[in-house]
Amino acid sequence: MQVLQLLLSLSILIAVHEFGHFIFAKLFRTRVEKFYLFFDFLFPFANVANFSLFKKKVGDTEYGIGWFPLGGYVQISGMIDEQMDKSVLKTAPQAWEFRSKPAWQRLLIMIGGILMNVVLGVLIYWMILMVWGKEYVPANALKYGVQCDSVALSMGLRNGDEIVSIDNEPVKSIDKIALKIIIDQTKSIQVRRDGKLIHIPVNEQNWSDILASAKRSFFVMPRTPIEVDSVIPHSFADDAGLRKGDRIVSVDSIKVFFFDEFQPAIMNYKGKENVGLRVLRSKDTVQLKTTVSLNGTLGFIRNIEKYVPIKTEKYSFSESIVQGTKNAIENVTMQIKQIKILFQVKDAHKQVGGFYTMYKAMPEEWDWRAFWSFTAFLSLVLAFMNFLPIPMLDGGYILFTLFEIITGIKVPERVMYYANQVGLFLLLALMIWANTDWLRN
Repeated sequence: MQVLQLLLSLSILIAVHEFGHFIFAKLFRTRVEKFYLFFDFLFPFANVANFSLFKKKVGDTEYGIGWFPLGGYVQISGMIDEQMDKSVLKTAPQAWEFRSKPAWQRLLIMIGGILMNVVLGVLIYWMILMVWGKEYVPANALKYGVQCDSVALSMGLRNGDEIVSIDNEPVKSIDKIALKIIIDQTKSIQVRRDGKLIHIPVNEQNWSDILASAKRSFFVMPRTPIEVDSVIPHSFADDAGLRKGDRIVSVDSIKVFFFDEFQPAIMNYKGKENVGLRVLRSKDTVQLKTTVSLNGTLGFIRNIEKYVPIKTEKYSFSESIVQGTKNAIENVTMQIKQIKILFQVKDAHKQVGGFYTMYKAMPEEWDWRAFWSFTAFLSLVLAFMNFLPIPMLDGGYILFTLFEIITGIKVPERVMYYANQVGLFLLLALMIWANTDWLRN
């Protein structure tokens, strides 16, 4: 399911992006030789393993689906890119070629893909808010405060704290606290503990530690008692007689009430038999005996929803347009800040992710809301990344064209050709690094 969702999301984004280039090229009577979803060659080697799964030529354009599913492209006549035959540079530009068009038309052709991804991202955000609304966990509605991971604890946060504000800005939801601390380079967190307001200082090392643990831990989450929601059949918990609604209050002689207390307690008994459990069942106290797995598990699922209030905000059509646009702007702003973080936070470059990170972000069961949320987010990421002024990316062409419009001096085609080769090398290096995330994590 995760693979299928990722492939569908990427297919939509690639097709929409390339359609943006395609439609502007057609508008300005520029010949488009190919329009492909996925590559029909071993990217970036244009002449290696050339075959397609499907193709059909209509007019001057061959439409097809390639075999290499990590991208897609439109091949525009006279466009200087990695697929261009270098010998073409020796010939005069033809009327139907990209290089013969006025600078403003070339600029719009190159902006087309970025523009389509921005529009798609905004439209999806509108749809999500219209259909599902916005769900979040209110920070001020957690009866038992938050549970902290090891990084949060090392910073001075404590289990049971109520997070009130970050840099004195009130916290509405706990869902993206870690992201906000990193992106905004927070200096302090304000928490309410035992009725007192406490300031927790945050430093550069904390930013780095939160970022390093982001893919494997939670930083903070709602703190909940250990109440059984369901028992896995034939598990140790089932054999011990645990039932739905039971609340575990001790493991042998160790008193526990919250899950953050239960976890370390049960880990002391990994692989052991006849471990005592005391549970509250309705108004009764029941003594049970259980075996603990080698992983420190019993085989039950906690009731979290009972203790975690989820608020849903509904939006009308007009409200969804306003809020959806705000969400898109926040997304792009976050991308800009993340580039800054790469150079300012220690080891931030180690957290750059590729297809494996995207795959892990997908839910294990098909979830349309999660799918569209991810697709909207990724659409705006794709737009932003393509806007970067790196030769071979759309942003590189945009930069060259803007230079021509401002100065009146056209960048020589040979310069653009070799700049694209350098850009291709840089892009490949970045892709290789990003897609070793499964080794780094």
